[in-house]
Parts: sequence; structure tokens; C-alpha cells
Amino acid sequence: MLASLSSMMSHGFKSSKQDFTFGPWKVTTAKTHIMKSKDIERLAEEMNMPSLPEMLFGDNVLRIQHIDGYGIEFNAIDALKRVSNMEDTVKVACAQEWQESRADSELSKEVVKPYDWTYTTDYRGTLLGGDTQIKVAETSERIDMEKLKARERIMFFEEVLLFEDELHDHGVSMISVKIRVMPTSFFLLLRFFLRVDGVLIRINDTRLYHEAGKNYMLREFSTRESKIEELKNVPAAHYTDPNEIAQHLTLKLTQCEKLELPATDGEAADGEAF
Repeated sequence: MLASLSSMMSHGFKSSKQDFTFGPWKVTTAKTHIMKSKDIERLAEEMNMPSLPEMLFGDNVLRIQHIDGYGIEFNAIDALKRVSNMEDTVKVACAQEWQESRADSELSKEVVKPYDWTYTTDYRGTLLGGDTQIKVAETSERIDMEKLKARERIMFFEEVLLFEDELHDHGVSMISVKIRVMPTSFFLLLRFFLRVDGVLIRINDTRLYHEAGKNYMLREFSTRESKIEELKNVPAAHYTDPNEIAQHLTLKLTQCEKLELPATDGEAADGEAF
């Protein structure tokens, strides 16, 4: 993946921004270059992390905003804020070597603290809207995946990469978000994919669905994870394809939420990552 992205950039990657209107909603996607090294170093210090992903797209964003100001967006910085600053959860022979190779030599040893070197995040989006922010409540209602499989005209589609890291050539850690807008609804998938070679594969998915005219969105978060030794009957070629391997991973957690839309107008404000 990194090789393909590097190739794309070497052939003249251009920043892009798109807006698409869906009823009272505006979908905005922005894709631009990787953050500069000095900005990444400053951000790492602010976040109290010894290093950040090799390819960090700090200005990339996918935003869904109502004309009244409230909405939800997905960005790399808020996704990283959900990475644990506690001891790394994946113990592997290369972990210490990897951390030492990535540690900034200018950082004082005293301020380098343990952290999850796989950059695993349970980020589900950043709410926008201040006083008129969307209300989140648990629900038993599920996204009708069969309905989504029906052939319906796709009026808008985009995918935005937020960050990616090859874990010092020992796997990959990445998070991206994609959306498709149909005539009567929109569907979004935010996916964190982790593969630590010889150790495990983990996928955290956030699905967001909204039907035109309804006063809520449905959001489903799931965690799937299996050790490599549990995937011996799965072709190794599938290990690098999130779409293929997902169906073979063990479901560890599912949370279903209803995002209830505000009934009053309000001005957009900075969001809360959760």
C-alpha cells in the first residue's frame, strides 16, 4: 500500500477537495499531502507520543454537515487521540527494536513514555455542532445491510486515507474512511486495519447510515481480531486484503448507537472526538 501511494505521489499527486449536497446535508472531502516532518514532530510532542505514523495526512478530512451546523467528521488527528498512551498491547519480538528505530533522538529519554506502537484506535468520528450537537444513545436497531446490497444509483463516492504505517516492515497499521451517497440515503465506513506479521490481524469498523427524512443516523462499531495461528486455514494472500480477511476474524465487540439529530438550529463549533 505504501509503495503504491509513494508511486502515486511521485507521479504528481494533487490535493483535492469535493463538496456534494444531499438534501440539507453537505458532504465535504479533502485530500492533500502527508504532514511535514517538523509538523509531525511538534504534534508528537503535543500528544506525548514518541512517534506518529509514517504517513500522516493531518489535513485530510471527510465531513458530513447539516445546514444548521451540526454533523460529524473524520480526521487523522482525532483518530490518533484515541490511541492508548499505556503499554503497547501487542508484544512481539521486534517491538523494542522498532520503537528504538523510530524514537526521535532529540526527545529526552525522560519524556518517552510507553504507548501502543500499533496505533490501534477506536475512533468513531468527531461530532460537530456545539449546543446543537447530535445526541448519542444506545439502540437495538441495526443497519439493514441487505437493503444496502440492493442496486441503487451512487451519486457520490469518495475514500480518504487518514494515516498509514508499515510498522518497521513488520506489517501495516492504517485507517481510512469512505462514503457513498444514494438518492435516498448515505452510507459510510471508517476502517482501522492492523496486521502484525506472524502475530495477529485486527479490524475496527465504524459504519454510519442515514435515510433521508429520518431524524437520526445509525452507527455501528465492531472489533474483529484473530491471531495468525488461528488463521492457518485462510489463504495467506487474504492477510493483506481487509475486505477478504474481515469475514475470517473473530468478532470481539459490537456496539450499536442511534445518533439523534437536534431539533433546533445552532452554529457549528469544534467537535468532540470519542
